Amino acid sequence: MDAGDRHLDLGCGKFPRNPYGRSRLCGIDVRPAPADAAFEYRVANLVMEPIPYAEGSFASVSAYDFVEHVPRVLPTSDGRGTTFPFVRLMDEVWRVLVPGGRFYALTPAWPHPEAFTDPTHVNIITDRTHTYFCGDKPMARMYGFSGRFRVLRVDWVDIIDAYSAVPGSSENRRPHGPLKRFARSVRRFSRRLRGKSERSRIYLRWELEAVKG
Repeated sequence: MDAGDRHLDLGCGKFPRNPYGRSRLCGIDVRPAPADAAFEYRVANLVMEPIPYAEGSFASVSAYDFVEHVPRVLPTSDGRGTTFPFVRLMDEVWRVLVPGGRFYALTPAWPHPEAFTDPTHVNIITDRTHTYFCGDKPMARMYGFSGRFRVLRVDWVDIIDAYSAVPGSSENRRPHGPLKRFARSVRRFSRRLRGKSERSRIYLRWELEAVKG
C-alpha cells in the first residue's frame, strides 16, 4: 500500500482534519461512523487499543484536541500493574508513519487554565513533554516507547491559528462552521479571562518527524 499521500486524523469526529492536504484521508474515533462519511473511517478506543492500521501506512497523522484526553497511567486488567496509554499512543503514531512522516498535534497546555478546565483533560501537556519522545535516546524508552521523533517545531499558537494556519492546501485551512464558532467563543473567553485584547496563545503545537531505520 502506498502511504505517500495518506493522512490519518485521531479523534476525527464527523470532520477529520487534513493539515497537509493529502489526497487520501482516514479518521479514527470511538463513535460509530457518520452515515455520510466521505473518508475512510475506523472505530477504535485508542486509550485501550492500538491504531488499527499496519506499520508505515501514513505520510502524516494529526491529533487536534485529542492527546489531552489520553490518560498517562492506568491499572492493568488484573490490577497488579500499570499501563501507560499516552506513551503507547505515541509509539503507535510512530509505528503507522512512514520514515520521515509527520505528526501534527494541537492541545491546550500548561500553564494556561484551559488545559485544566475541562474535566476530561487527564493528560496535561507542557512545552517539554515532547522531549520524552525525541532525540537519539528518548526518555520514554523507560516506559516502553520504542520509536523516535525529531522536532520540526514546537510553539504556542492562538486557537484560530491552531485550526487555520497549518501546512496544506487552502481548503483545509479553515475550521468547519460549528468548530469555527467554538474557536471564536474560546478566544473571546480567553481574552476576557486575561483582561487583554491581544490573542491568547493557549495551544501548544507539535510538528514532529518520525525517525526510522
